[in-house]
Amino acid sequence: MLAAVLSVGTAMAEDKAEPKHPIYGQKMKSLTGKAINLKDYRGKVLLIVNTASQCGATPQYDTLQVLHEALSKEPGTEKEIATFCKKNYGVEFPMFGKVDVNGKKATPLFKHLTSAKNGLKDAGPVEWNFEKFLVSREGKVVARFRTSVEPDSDEVVDAIVAELKKEAPKKDVTPKTDRK
Repeated sequence: MLAAVLSVGTAMAEDKAEPKHPIYGQKMKSLTGKAINLKDYRGKVLLIVNTASQCGATPQYDTLQVLHEALSKEPGTEKEIATFCKKNYGVEFPMFGKVDVNGKKATPLFKHLTSAKNGLKDAGPVEWNFEKFLVSREGKVVARFRTSVEPDSDEVVDAIVAELKKEAPKKDVTPKTDRK
């Protein structure tokens, strides 16, 4: 499975003293092999989606791209998938390389997103492609939308807009030695 991340908002600086965050502490690989450090998305609202190419839900790329623009083991190599998504769906939002989203080999990111520890009623394994996880500016998983929920549905858009309306967290990033 692939993963995509749609981000909106202003990033905030990282506090070096903070323990490894279950989302911001992760590094993923893009489809082009570039390292993506999720700490770069700190302070932004994220919609993390497990994606796929050439499956029944693949047309959701269209609505994910529209949403991205409006709010700011599968076939093929990662390069071929990136070309397919760009050519057929105009995808320009960040996409991660292939990862396991379930089981013992699941990435720490997806282990966290699907964990019952998040407090979501809909915890558990990813059931199919294009499941969506909404992450607040503070890095908390606040909603999960299954494959059948379109990215541009009122349910998803309203949840994203509600998170965007919340003020970005204020965090003192002054080194402790400089504080009085």
